[in-house]
Amino acid sequence: MTSNHTTSQLPAFLLLGIPWREDIHKWLSIPFFFLYLAAALGNGAILVAVARNPSLREPMHCFLSMLAVTDLALSGTTLPTTLGLLWFGISQVAFDVCLAQMFFIHVASVAESSVLLAMAVDRWAAIACPLRYSALLTHRVVAKVGLAVLVRSALTLLPLPFLLLRLTYNEQRRLTHSFCFHPDIMKLARNETEVNVHYGLFVILSTAGIDSILIILSYMPIAKVILGLGSWEERVRAARTCVSHVAAVLVFFVPMIGLSVMHRFGSHGPLPLALVAYTYLLVPPALNPVIYSIKFQCIWKTLLRLCFYQPRAPRWAASPPPTHAGHKSLPIACSKRYSVQIIQMESSQLENSQSDERGIRLVFGDDQV
Repeated sequence: MTSNHTTSQLPAFLLLGIPWREDIHKWLSIPFFFLYLAAALGNGAILVAVARNPSLREPMHCFLSMLAVTDLALSGTTLPTTLGLLWFGISQVAFDVCLAQMFFIHVASVAESSVLLAMAVDRWAAIACPLRYSALLTHRVVAKVGLAVLVRSALTLLPLPFLLLRLTYNEQRRLTHSFCFHPDIMKLARNETEVNVHYGLFVILSTAGIDSILIILSYMPIAKVILGLGSWEERVRAARTCVSHVAAVLVFFVPMIGLSVMHRFGSHGPLPLALVAYTYLLVPPALNPVIYSIKFQCIWKTLLRLCFYQPRAPRWAASPPPTHAGHKSLPIACSKRYSVQIIQMESSQLENSQSDERGIRLVFGDDQV
């Protein structure tokens, strides 16, 4: 009796893959393989560039590295079962392996949501509070944020495997996807799953729900600063600094929210569910390096320099940077991509002025506002 009960509680699940397309799984594996390859090469290239270039140590580059790590984790957790099913037809997965995969998929998902929130705060500090940027986001603060992201993700998802271990499962143990997903496993249980449903809803609302709301709120002062700039060209230049982050947020949160809604409230076939799930887990890791490479061209210049090494000129041979006569430039320790320079103008050079005045020039990316 004990052996049968244990077997019923620890079943082996069957993975479905693409519903009603089993005959073309090998052909479908080609685009999946290239998506995984693009995610691995793109995010790996970002990590290598940031690690090898000492100038890429600013908070935005650190957060971009965190995003690359979470993207690698998100795509890497689904790779073995997905390609194993599409290439070799391996559709059976042990219960403990399925629980481990489910845990790491959800941990990587929550971590990516948290990193996107941290990047939104970085945008807010850079644009809305430029003079305090270097004081707000020090390297120590960035390290604490990374640790908080990891702890938050692990602790939030830690009860999920234990909630699934207490359930018994039907004889029909076929999952909807080619990977293990908590709502998908939960639907195969025989007994009551009310606790799992409520805790799953709590996880979604306390992580992605709160993060998405805070990201929207962080863009309100950013929009106020941008709209307060003098000309239309200045507004466009300032807004361009946030385009990459907004695109990454939409690419991640839209399919994630859609998949959660479809699992809980939708009446649909398995094919739309599978397509949204693959969009949620494969497209953001593959697209994020492309999205950010458009803005952060210094990363790809670093990679090209590493691949095709060219000796640099000695420091003594470099010409000094141009200076403006009569102006003292007091640079604040900000990033190369968006920095703040306080230009102090002498009172003797200003007409009808009795004291020194300071003008603030915001530099966004390669453009000046």
